[in-house]
Amino acid sequence: MTQNRKKRLSMLDSLAAAGGPAPSTTAPTPSMMTANRALRSARDAVDGHNVWELDPRTIDDTRLTDRLDPSDIYDLRDAIEANGQTVPILVRRHPTEPDRYLLVYGRRRLEAIRQSDKVEKVRALVATLDDTAAVRAQISENMARRDLSYIEKALFARELIEVGFGTQSQVAEVLTVAKSAISMALAIVDTVTPDLARAIGPAHGVGRPRWDTLAKAIEATHLSPDHLIRLAEDAHSRAVTDMVTGADTQTDPSQAAFDTVLAEVARGDAKPKPQKSKDKPKVRSLHAAGQRLGTLRKSAQGLRLDIDDGSFADWLEHRADSVLEELHSRWQRRGED
Repeated sequence: MTQNRKKRLSMLDSLAAAGGPAPSTTAPTPSMMTANRALRSARDAVDGHNVWELDPRTIDDTRLTDRLDPSDIYDLRDAIEANGQTVPILVRRHPTEPDRYLLVYGRRRLEAIRQSDKVEKVRALVATLDDTAAVRAQISENMARRDLSYIEKALFARELIEVGFGTQSQVAEVLTVAKSAISMALAIVDTVTPDLARAIGPAHGVGRPRWDTLAKAIEATHLSPDHLIRLAEDAHSRAVTDMVTGADTQTDPSQAAFDTVLAEVARGDAKPKPQKSKDKPKVRSLHAAGQRLGTLRKSAQGLRLDIDDGSFADWLEHRADSVLEELHSRWQRRGED
């Protein structure tokens, strides 16, 4: 095997090791083996193991969102302009449009080059992968880099389940965590809400225990989610302004947003609560075709149906009257069934 071919074959292998510990004589952990296996599969699918120079405008990014904070794009752009793009991104050919590509991973590198006035081409490996293999490669590359925060992983897991990638057990397998960890992460995201989590940001210094504390505090208060989102956005903006002006160069804006929201719900938790019924509402998730559709809540006040935002929610909104009329008719005929 030629030296050049050896180099090309090892490109994706080096990605799997990026950010990890120094090589040791101990056996690799299952998570490392899973990440390496998916990245090696992606490597084997690369066309000719050539690095191509592509027009960034020909690459579409339709992947699941796995990172919340793109604020370091400009620093990465400056580094690429100064030193060149060291590590290629990975793309696959578009299934229906010739001469177009879909991003597998390398979103920050692609966006940095799109923002550049000096670099016109992005260096990329082109692979033949289906949707499932592409998602697995994306997950494994992120696991290899180990830079996703707890809430980023939780949101990513939720989106994987919502788009039908697999069950909680299957998502747990590809993320190399226990199923119970996925269940807890989904419960936290559902209580905090994805919109508030995104308004806060990645908050790398905040792990599961503090997110769980926030979720429980939110559940115990009656504060408006929109109010908390505005607080998070304002705190984030203030922290960014302080960093730009030099007033505070240490505080992570997303950490500041998290602390502000947590302090607010803690104050709300100290206020007297309206008298609640002794009977706790019965809540269960609704699923169809292996996907979560929403939540059904039965309480003394009645039955409440919450449908997750999406195309089905839009469809049901326009047909709610006719759907309910049909269900009511079936209820009236229940004795005939």
